[in-house]
Amino acid sequence: MNTALTATYALTVLLLIATPGPVVALIVNTAAASGSRKAMFTAVGTNWASLVLIGAAAWVILTSAAIDKAWLSAMSLLGCLFIGYIAVGTLRDALQAPAAETPGELAKPGRGGLLQGFMVGISNPKDIIFFIAFFPQFIQITESFGKSMVVLSMLWVAIDFAVLSLYIFAIGKIASQRSNRMISLASGVALLLIATGGLLYNIKELAA
Repeated sequence: MNTALTATYALTVLLLIATPGPVVALIVNTAAASGSRKAMFTAVGTNWASLVLIGAAAWVILTSAAIDKAWLSAMSLLGCLFIGYIAVGTLRDALQAPAAETPGELAKPGRGGLLQGFMVGISNPKDIIFFIAFFPQFIQITESFGKSMVVLSMLWVAIDFAVLSLYIFAIGKIASQRSNRMISLASGVALLLIATGGLLYNIKELAA
């Protein structure tokens, strides 16, 4: 096994996942609005999406298929639109939520969950570009293609769960009605900014 290349991959994945993006924003919002349990199911959904993208990257490598830049930009554009939809819903829920806890008031179930985690993960422009464009560069960590795919996939899943679990744990420690509302608002704004920036970038790429 190529230890240096494996370490580079692990560090790249760590920085990619830890850097605030749509997945982190969704996990943080879900943990604040719906609790750690639902946030963990959301993390499972995003991981499931990552494995699908890894499978797509493996197909690209095996078939030596060339990825059209316009197609990649179009996929990212659709992903940004979906993330924007999630952002608007998150902000609406946060703004409608009470600023302080009212006795006898039931909390809304909130967003997140397995399916939404998958949808955000599969439409995340950052992950799409990483798996399709950069993932193949690490496939030579072992002499066997199959073994390399297993190692890369396991590393991704382990790092992904570790980082997202830390976010969920941190939100759980500061949880309160007021802080959860502020976290949801911040997450919604972050998602909206990510979606807007991605839309502008991909529209520019498609127009070029």
